[in-house]
Amino acid sequence: MDLSGDNPSRRCSARIEKLNSQKPPCKVSKYREEAESKSKRNPKRKRSDKTVKPKNSSKIEKNTEMKAQLDGVDEADKVKEASDDVVVAKEAPEEVVVAKAVTDANAKEGEGKSAHAVVRAAIRSFYTHYLHFVQEEEKRCGKVEADNESVKDDSKTKKIMKKGDSPKYNSKNSSRRPDSKALAKKTVKKGDAPKDNGKNSSRRPDLKALTNMLGTGTALRPNRIGSIPGIDVGHQFFSRAEMVAVGFHNHWLNGIDYVGKNGNKLQIEDFSRYTLPITVAIVISGQYEDDLDNCEDVVYTGQGGNNLLGNKQQIGHQKLERGNLGLKNSLDQKVPVRVIRGHESKISYVGKVYTYDGLYQVVSYWAETGISGFTVYKFRLKRLEGQPSLTTAQVQFTRGQIPNSISDIRGLVCKDISGGLENIPIPATNVVDDPPVAPTGFTYFSKIEVPKSMKLPTQVRGCACKGNCVNSRDCSCAKLNGTDFAYVNRDGGRIIEPKAVVFECGPNCGCGPECVNRTSQKGLRYRLEVFRTAKKGWAVRSWDFIPSGAAVIEYIGKLRETSDVNDPENNYVFDIDCLQTMKGLDGREKRVGDVPLPSYMVNDEDMDKGPEYCLDAGNSGNVARFINHSCQPNLFVQCVLSTHHDAKLARVVLFASDNIPPLKELSYDYGYALDSVLGPDGEVKQLECFCGAADCRKRLF
Repeated sequence: MDLSGDNPSRRCSARIEKLNSQKPPCKVSKYREEAESKSKRNPKRKRSDKTVKPKNSSKIEKNTEMKAQLDGVDEADKVKEASDDVVVAKEAPEEVVVAKAVTDANAKEGEGKSAHAVVRAAIRSFYTHYLHFVQEEEKRCGKVEADNESVKDDSKTKKIMKKGDSPKYNSKNSSRRPDSKALAKKTVKKGDAPKDNGKNSSRRPDLKALTNMLGTGTALRPNRIGSIPGIDVGHQFFSRAEMVAVGFHNHWLNGIDYVGKNGNKLQIEDFSRYTLPITVAIVISGQYEDDLDNCEDVVYTGQGGNNLLGNKQQIGHQKLERGNLGLKNSLDQKVPVRVIRGHESKISYVGKVYTYDGLYQVVSYWAETGISGFTVYKFRLKRLEGQPSLTTAQVQFTRGQIPNSISDIRGLVCKDISGGLENIPIPATNVVDDPPVAPTGFTYFSKIEVPKSMKLPTQVRGCACKGNCVNSRDCSCAKLNGTDFAYVNRDGGRIIEPKAVVFECGPNCGCGPECVNRTSQKGLRYRLEVFRTAKKGWAVRSWDFIPSGAAVIEYIGKLRETSDVNDPENNYVFDIDCLQTMKGLDGREKRVGDVPLPSYMVNDEDMDKGPEYCLDAGNSGNVARFINHSCQPNLFVQCVLSTHHDAKLARVVLFASDNIPPLKELSYDYGYALDSVLGPDGEVKQLECFCGAADCRKRLF
């Protein structure tokens, strides 16, 4: 956060240890004595304590009914119509409602907070599950590829060998001669293929993640007519499975979400005063050839009789039943319907983005002969007044108003604040100040500046992998992270869940720069922009969509000992508190994905005392110094070790905790405890927070 000049959100006090909760903040004599006993005060520092804690998704029992529906569903040509009933976990406990339905790891984040926080926690949990299953699929596909290569090699060997011939072996190496039976087992007939040949036996990771959440009762089940708390008009989903996970649209396949007579018992009780079925939500995504969408006024084609193989043509008559009858009953009972529009988009792993466009009222319906000659039911819906304007009415709904080039930016004050040091230019804009000014007072560095007087730890030996590290059982670096790599290959590398520390491959490893276990070392991957705000000084946003788990930027500054940083006006100091986070000291939240450090890396005395080193970006640093605090951040802090294994000197990297749409401001939680900062007079200092989040604490410290 930029805090220069007289900005009201400036941080300008020294950070101290968290106040004793039993001591009232107004009594500061104890702290004044502590302050006077020191010749210099330690300035406040950004900490990596309050971060997102997605669930460590181990093997979770699956919901058998949902499993039967999802098994084998991988491509559109495999899809069949889903069950008539709303897809929910049967016999779910009554307390599994919006305020409680989050995974254990996200429960603290969701409980007692706003509906937005609960929804966000559920979505984060969904993507943690999703990335775990992506990793499983990557390993499975890697095994299939290896098996196929083995089959090809054996087939070539068989062709080369004539009938009755046997391989020639050097007598010196006769002990290496393979057993003839084993060779016969490996040899396959022409046309044969491994049983697990990839696509046919796979299941989409998002559907497997959904199965887990439904089977364990951690998916949200708001059971509401109308808008869902925590999901505003314009909210974007990146798959239908994600919508099911938060209870916004309870069919991962069908376009109509309705409550049927044979649905979940608790759900039926919630709608006991209505004539069932009733439709509560529809998805408009162009799947029916008879659809007509004018945004405010929609003619929606009912369900049934559609060719789900992909050509969208009717192949049968529709009936007034299930979702169609639900729409008719919604008309009769004046039940508003949530409308979600799907649009093709490359940023989504399913090729579509689904946007909530608000509530519509069914105003009429009729049956007619459709384009293909079959009976179809049509439903006219009109958008209710008094709602925010549509976002999907414009072509750029997923892109905002992203300029085509840097020269097109309004308020451009600097074309590249990095001066060419980053592989992607970072422009700066200012439409707030008059006259507009550019960021000043610092020198841009793309690598950590290490004083000559500071001795760095010895570099580790590294793994013996060649090319890219693919087998976690063979990679010595991966073993340090637990049972597997911390990342998946998807989207250029994404971390599955936050950890106290991640061990990456380093300069002495045998793998190349594209190795998945070097995800945070690949430089700037997204087009970032520094822009001026009215209340928070400088801020950072991305022109590109950033998927959850992606490495965004490393916090760069001058490496210093914390005892040497005594300037209370320096607001860009970041404590390297990896060890303290692991132990949960000073109110830091321990992470579910933690893996204990090997004993030779841990010194109990180091863990008990405060951070020994910090990154000072006051006079020199990178774009990360401009990223603001938020009480509901979309980034989290991750400590990473690669060159060495000294956690006191870990690299500090910011990762995406959510799917971040273009032009959304980037933010992370600075980690300050309330009433934890004293001024020069020993009084507790307070600083107003302007993050604007629904769960804002109103004070930064």
